[in-house]
Amino acid sequence: MAITIRRAVKEDCPRLLELITELAVYEKAPNEVTVSLEHFTESGFGKNPVWWAFVAEENGIIPGFALYYIRYSTWKGQRMYLEDIIVTKEARGKGIGKLLMDRLIEEAKEKKFSGMMWQVLEWNEPAINFYKKYYNASFDPEWINCSINF
Repeated sequence: MAITIRRAVKEDCPRLLELITELAVYEKAPNEVTVSLEHFTESGFGKNPVWWAFVAEENGIIPGFALYYIRYSTWKGQRMYLEDIIVTKEARGKGIGKLLMDRLIEEAKEKKFSGMMWQVLEWNEPAINFYKKYYNASFDPEWINCSINF
């Protein structure tokens, strides 16, 4: 059957969290996912959503999704920030990642964002090669990631 890309709906949230956990295992950080299903769902589908997502669906199963939010640059204006693009190990190689990425780019253009940004782990060569091959993505070694946890 064909793979379809659609906007995520509230009912998708449990599956999205399963995929997020799978990504954390792949990224060697299985204990770092601490968000509750309630908080995750409220953040995407509550009164003031802060994230949006597209899911890939095949035979009623979601093997992948892409989640983004709006980042504001004082230099460039509104930009799409791709938080995660996830495709299960079993579903890789079917073009799902490209379908999701293309849909994100379409969304960014529709919303007149000035561009799209994301991060990729330096050791994740399959992802790096994907971004280079299909999107001629720029990689910026100049910036250092910073965070504060509460």
